Amino acid sequence: MTSVANPSATMTATPTKPSQPSRRSGPRASDALPPETLVKWLRDMFLIREFENRTAQAYQQAKIGGFCHLYTGQEATAVGTIAALHHDDPIVTAYRDHGHALARGMDAGACMAEMFGKATGCAKGKGGSMHMFDKPNWLFGGHGIVGAQTPLGTGLAFAAKYEVEVMNRSVNGGPAKKKVALAYLGDGALNQGALHEAMNLAGLYGIPVIYVVENNGYSMGTAIDRGTTMAHDLRKKAEAYGMRGEIIDGLDVIDLYDAFKPLVDWCRENQKPAFVDLKTYRYLGHSMSDPQKYRTKDEVDQYKAKDSIDRLAAHLMEDRKGPDGKPILTEQQFIEIQAEVKAIVKNAVDFAESSPIPEERELYTDVFVNPQPNLSPSCEYTHGAKNPLL
Repeated sequence: MTSVANPSATMTATPTKPSQPSRRSGPRASDALPPETLVKWLRDMFLIREFENRTAQAYQQAKIGGFCHLYTGQEATAVGTIAALHHDDPIVTAYRDHGHALARGMDAGACMAEMFGKATGCAKGKGGSMHMFDKPNWLFGGHGIVGAQTPLGTGLAFAAKYEVEVMNRSVNGGPAKKKVALAYLGDGALNQGALHEAMNLAGLYGIPVIYVVENNGYSMGTAIDRGTTMAHDLRKKAEAYGMRGEIIDGLDVIDLYDAFKPLVDWCRENQKPAFVDLKTYRYLGHSMSDPQKYRTKDEVDQYKAKDSIDRLAAHLMEDRKGPDGKPILTEQQFIEIQAEVKAIVKNAVDFAESSPIPEERELYTDVFVNPQPNLSPSCEYTHGAKNPLL
């Protein structure tokens, strides 16, 4: 048996529990969660890991084209932060977005078909790897322009606050409710002007958005301390705009949730923004074409020894006890979870391979509203059919 810390691993039975500091003392948000929720986190994290493994294989086989940025190693970030939200809290992210899509509930087949550029993908094959979009799950896209998603996330939070404070109703019908939006960004986006303009407005108007910096230590191939001021304490960025700033461990999903859930609740109740320096690490390169010459194998191995999936599995199989005093997860149950997930991802690949490519007429659907007659000399723009998988 091999450890899931190895991206090419095929099965994990008894993960080695890595050395780690003791968990927070006192009441924790995760203490109130039922065992099945924690087991689902493990399943979701393993789903992301296996999905990315098969994505890498398909890319190397030239079945997936364009840019492709894998999430391997960062699974706890998406699963832990999204678990702290309500389902209708909007989120928006950058182009390393497969993990967020799956954690939010996107069908693996729709996600993989989008990777393949097929008509059955979440964006009907028009977006590809960097542009996962799932309106029913309140995922408003991955975005390829560095930092461009941060004003959008701020706008989503502003719209929700406007419903509560001005309209007194939701634009989708029914009563308005307090929401929190998450705007994920990599540490490479910290110096983009769009982020600072958005944070200025969020601090000025009290907009309930949380800027989640998935700080994996590298802006493509440049170490963060070589390109960003105050890299040792990014909370200073938040202080400059009058908002709350936190540093959170993103390698342990339970510790992450315990720190992030109270922050989400505070932002929701007070309708205020926040900024999180979420420490994480990617095992693979920035993209599939990255030779990774900027870091050593020893450095990567040090983080693999603290693998988030192994840590959660060990916790559930050894430390977390049910009402009967026994661990809430057995080795056999973990093996069954892995087998189930592998089947799901294999079916997703088969679905993507067998799905049709978009028809030519799809060039003119869902991309533009024609404000003037004959604006396009070639075709009228229309709305296309919805993806039944979403």
